Amino acid sequence: MVRLGFIIGLIALIGVSLSGLAAYRVYDQELTVDRIALARAIDVHASLVQERLTERELLARVASGLFRTPAVMKANMLQPLRSSIYAFKTDFVVAGWIARLKPDELPAAQAELAGNGFPNSTIRNFDDAPLDTKSLGGPIDVLMDLEPRNAETMGLAGRSFDGHPILGPMFEQAMASGKPVASDPLPLLRPDGPIGLVLATPVLQEGDSALAGFVTFSYELAPLMLTNDDLSLFSVVLKDPRSAGTELVANDQGVVTSRAAVESGPAPSITRAVMFGGRDWSLGYYAKSNSTKRAEQTSAIVAAFGLALTGIVCGLFGYVAYNNLRLSREIEVRIGFERRLTAVIDELNHRVKNILAVIQSIVTRTLRHGSDIDISRELLIGRIHAMSNVVSLLSESQWQGVKLKGLFEARAIPNSERIAVSGPDIAVSARAAQSLSLLFFELASHSDEGLSLVGKHPHIVAHWDVTGEAPDEIFHFRWEEFNTSTATRREDSDFGLILLDRVAPEALGGVSKRYFTDVSYVYELTAPMATVVDMTERDRTEQLSAPVKAAR
Repeated sequence: MVRLGFIIGLIALIGVSLSGLAAYRVYDQELTVDRIALARAIDVHASLVQERLTERELLARVASGLFRTPAVMKANMLQPLRSSIYAFKTDFVVAGWIARLKPDELPAAQAELAGNGFPNSTIRNFDDAPLDTKSLGGPIDVLMDLEPRNAETMGLAGRSFDGHPILGPMFEQAMASGKPVASDPLPLLRPDGPIGLVLATPVLQEGDSALAGFVTFSYELAPLMLTNDDLSLFSVVLKDPRSAGTELVANDQGVVTSRAAVESGPAPSITRAVMFGGRDWSLGYYAKSNSTKRAEQTSAIVAAFGLALTGIVCGLFGYVAYNNLRLSREIEVRIGFERRLTAVIDELNHRVKNILAVIQSIVTRTLRHGSDIDISRELLIGRIHAMSNVVSLLSESQWQGVKLKGLFEARAIPNSERIAVSGPDIAVSARAAQSLSLLFFELASHSDEGLSLVGKHPHIVAHWDVTGEAPDEIFHFRWEEFNTSTATRREDSDFGLILLDRVAPEALGGVSKRYFTDVSYVYELTAPMATVVDMTERDRTEQLSAPVKAAR
């Protein structure tokens, strides 16, 4: 009996010790997993909010870039932009044209508003009060056109917002910086309207540095914050920039209200900053569940279960140990997967933002500097097709590089049937492929102008080779157009010159030159093979695409 009691006591002691250890282990693991899941969900939410804000700021920049201002006081200035702003399918409340008018232009502006059917054409203050035009000492900002035009918005036309406590300083800041600026939160449309933000982008007089006015877009705050439903792990608030101790929170119906942050209450689990309109906005995330309490409950259940199994034979202890090991491995795989997923999403966001930045630069420079709208439209479509072609090739190769000859496909390069391509079929990196694709398009798109009118076409030779020994190999590229001259070849655009002389050589870490010979036009590019191939970028992509393995 003594021996049996000793054995039972020893088994009980071992069982209690193992149960306590298992409970602590589960507590630590559950707490870690909950925190990782919460942080991951918050990061995804903050990333989505930033993408939505970036899209809206891009809309404002595109609208201002496409704006033409032959007469700033027209009441239908948004007409040419209507298809563009609605093509973005954004959730703006009102888009407006704010003209900067001199005092002597106000009567003409009032007549313009009346002629376009606005119910109140009188130039007045932002609060609909009469404006003393005799006391004006300089230009004022007047709402001359808006979208959409309905019964609620039509009455806003003709108001001057210089004296507005929020919009007035915002216009001054946008005018000083020359960039889009977002306002503080304010009621939209009416004093009791939905809380939102106004984004203003300055528009310059065409061919002059003088300010013509502002293109504005107003958005409700709740959709911008991407407020969550009851199933989310957290609730999100926006720190009110007008008051350090105030938070803006939206309910299930999307109604935004202001509340005071309780100093003695729980602090936000995580705070994230987003950029919009040249300002930093702080988002606070409050966890809806207490991960510590839930981990304690889970560990208590595990401990109780372990104590209940203390009297069972040692085989059950082995079974419990096996399940605990399996749980540990699953959690390690999950943590590894979350880390890998975070890295992949960050890499994807980086590449998408780079592509969007390139396309934004292409659109802005093509349309702003194009002297002829038909030529600008042709170049814009061609450049975007070139970018689309190289992205498709990179997607097919899982961003492992692109064969250089593949960049001369007919769907992306004009006049490709007249280009004699020769050289080793090397695989260039993703970054080099994007630069070279735009480079080839620019060269090809300007190669056929004057001679084509008389039935002649230049003969083009594109050749490249690699010289030297590794790791100091040098990449040489030569583009030569025969049967052309300065009189027949289309003049390079501003964007094309920047791409040929600066962007492409700097992207590849090399140098370039272009010149005319007696019988041809020549463009040469020389760069190190280390930057053209970029094995570091390829190795990083291979690591991101490798499968996650469980720890052994």
